[in-house]
Amino acid sequence: MSAVEVITTALAAAARAGAKDNGPMAVRHAYTDLKDLLRDRLGAHDLELARLLEADETDPGVWRARLSDALVLTRTIEDEQVVAAARRLLATVGPTGPAAGKYRVDLRDAKGVQIGDHNVQHNTF
Repeated sequence: MSAVEVITTALAAAARAGAKDNGPMAVRHAYTDLKDLLRDRLGAHDLELARLLEADETDPGVWRARLSDALVLTRTIEDEQVVAAARRLLATVGPTGPAAGKYRVDLRDAKGVQIGDHNVQHNTF
């Protein structure tokens, strides 16, 4: 995942997890830390860019494209502190979307279980 994707995905995942409202305290803190860093970096270049952070992150269309452009334009994607904060936020939010619970298997009743993507099984009788 590129730095732009890490940052925008972290913000969107945190918004879905309730970081703005009543989500878990750890998510709210990690979300606030990342937003503060981004507000500082983007606002140093242009206050209008910093206002992009106030948009609704759950709308994947225009918001993600505009913020991605701003992150590249201001070279914020090269800021290790910002990318690290985004990774911390993603780790705090945990797996979301299709990855959530992807490999949960109860091995007590399983026979011949394959776990992973694109597995191939060959049976010879």
